[in-house]
Amino acid sequence: MATKFSEITAADMRSAMIDSQLRTNDVIDAAVVGAMAAVPREAHVPAHLASVAYMDRAIALGHGRALNAPLVTGRMLVAAAIRPGMRVLLVGSATGYTAAVLSRLGAEVHGVEEQAELMAMAQAATADAAIHWVAGPLHAGAPGAAPFDRIIVEGAIETLPGALAAQLAEGGRLVAARRDGAVTRLVQGVKAGGEVPLRSFADMDAAPLPGFAAPAGFQF
Repeated sequence: MATKFSEITAADMRSAMIDSQLRTNDVIDAAVVGAMAAVPREAHVPAHLASVAYMDRAIALGHGRALNAPLVTGRMLVAAAIRPGMRVLLVGSATGYTAAVLSRLGAEVHGVEEQAELMAMAQAATADAAIHWVAGPLHAGAPGAAPFDRIIVEGAIETLPGALAAQLAEGGRLVAARRDGAVTRLVQGVKAGGEVPLRSFADMDAAPLPGFAAPAGFQF
């Protein structure tokens, strides 16, 4: 029988997430682990799904969107190599979970979200002056606040718009998930000479993001 959320504390669930999902799968960066241990993931999902907030799976948020599994978030944050004081563009901030973790890591976060209901959930869950919520199309980013030290695209995309890559500072790093047919791979790249070449570092399912479909015949 499934354990009721009231029968186990959220802190215990976060601890289990860290020990059974993160540490056993290369998420061992102390800062990332500490930040994910501190942020209440259950506050960033619909109330009726609080009991499954820490399971190793994506959680549907409505509007065709989902909160990535904890391991996906952890691997992306480790790859991003966040340092205190960095300015981070988070594309697809949804209900604000990753934005809250980034803030715990000391980043100034600009979270872009196009679904008003999801942004309202994020704002209700996280009152943090280090997080700036940006309402608008995900693929547009936040050009008015660029350049950014890091860009994290919080989901799977088929193509990276040039307008988004342009918002990354030279030498800055971008982390995303790339859809390649039936396979999704986590990818990262450092901007050099105005280009952001992306290379994969893990095969891992990530929630798809709307607005990043590749044109017909396009190859990444």
